[in-house]
Amino acid sequence: MFGYPLVNVLGACLIITSMMVVLARTGRAAACLYSLQSLVLVGVLASLGAVTGSGELYTWSATAFATKVVLVPAILLFTLKKIGGEVPVDLPPKLNPMKSVALVAVEVFVCFVAVSGIDLPTAAAVKPTLAVSLAHFFIGLTCIVIQRSIFKQIFGYCLMENGSHVTLALLAPQAPELVEIGVATDAIFAVVILAVLVARMARYARTLNADDLCELKG
Repeated sequence: MFGYPLVNVLGACLIITSMMVVLARTGRAAACLYSLQSLVLVGVLASLGAVTGSGELYTWSATAFATKVVLVPAILLFTLKKIGGEVPVDLPPKLNPMKSVALVAVEVFVCFVAVSGIDLPTAAAVKPTLAVSLAHFFIGLTCIVIQRSIFKQIFGYCLMENGSHVTLALLAPQAPELVEIGVATDAIFAVVILAVLVARMARYARTLNADDLCELKG
């Protein structure tokens, strides 16, 4: 099973690993699972490169491996270690696992329905993966909304960003390498900024519970 069917199978794996990230009970587990999901993303990019003959996608997959599989999880794990036992990080989400899974299933179904009506030559053979990539925006948003822990909300952004990677790779596999590398590295800067904000909130606000941070004072 190679070619576009392999790409679609890896797309299904993206959904599974995304759910694992959202449902992870600890920040450390979420970081490790995000690294696993990013490894699947690298597989999607490399598979698309092999199918389309796009050398740019191979460069993109290598950059994504360095940034998303290695650097981003390392930054988040370092932040987690820096926070230490100062404040609770692993707060329970607002929705239980069953409701979270049901919500994500609805989001994926809606995206499949939306994509079925799209007629693009560049994505005709990979509509399932295109639907998965679009669903990642909603899954990431769901992660941000249902998580009480601000640290875990970072993973919502990361999931949305991974979705943008897949969407761009599917619709523009021949995009210039500079664009692809830029997309692959923007997550580093965003995650660094978010990690610094989380560390400062833990130090000065003494909480990472979003419910406790409803009011910001200058």
